[in-house]
Amino acid sequence: MIYFDNVSKLYNDGRSAALQEVTFQVAPKEFVSIVGHSGAGKTTLLKMIIAEDKPSHGQVFFESLDIHQIPRTKLPHYRRKIGTVFQDFKLLPNKTAYENIAFAMEANGRTDEEILENVPQALALVDLDDKAWNFPNELSGGEKQRVAIARAIVNQPDIIVADEPTGNLDPIATYEVVQILRKINDLGTTVIMTTHNKGVIDELGRRVITMDEGRIVRDDATGKYAL
Repeated sequence: MIYFDNVSKLYNDGRSAALQEVTFQVAPKEFVSIVGHSGAGKTTLLKMIIAEDKPSHGQVFFESLDIHQIPRTKLPHYRRKIGTVFQDFKLLPNKTAYENIAFAMEANGRTDEEILENVPQALALVDLDDKAWNFPNELSGGEKQRVAIARAIVNQPDIIVADEPTGNLDPIATYEVVQILRKINDLGTTVIMTTHNKGVIDELGRRVITMDEGRIVRDDATGKYAL
C-alpha cells in the first residue's frame, strides 16, 4: 500500500539529512509503529505520506501512485484516503465534538444525509456518544484525542496516520486511545503511528520500525521498544 523507495530528505543545501536512504513498505491493514529519538526523522516520514513534504531523492508510492508526482489540483482527492491524528488534537474550539467531526465531512463535500448517519457512528466507535455536544474546553485530553480520531476516520480513509497521538495524555487516556486505534485497525484500516511511549509499543506487539538519524535501523514484525 505504502512504499518508500530509497528516500532521502536533505536540508540546509544538503548539509543535514532528515531522512537517509529509507526503504520500506506497509501492507494493507497493517498496524506499524515508528519509534526513535527526537530528530530521528519520524515526523518527516509521515509528512511524506500525506504529501506535506517531498523527498530530495527517491520516491514514495501509495499503491502504484507516486505521491509526489500528483498535480496540486488533485492532492485533496489523494488526501481523502488518509486520516490524520496529531499530538495537539487540532480541534476547532468554537465547535462541539459533533461539529468538529461533521466539519471534516463537509470539507470533503459529503451530503447532510451522510453527515447525519456517519458522525454518530464515528462518535460511537470512540465511545463518546454522550459527549457529542461538548466543546473542546469541556473535554479531557483523552476525550479530545478521541474526537480527533473520530474526525480522522469519519470519511472512511484507507490509512490513519497518527503522529505521537498519546504524547500529551496520562496513562489511562493513552491506553484508551491505543485500544481505539487497535479497533480501527482490526476493522481493516491501515494505521501508521509514531510514538515515544515504550509501554504503548510493548503492549501492542505489532510491527515496529526504529529510526535513528534519518535511517531505519530495525524493522521487527512483532517488535518491542528497543532504543
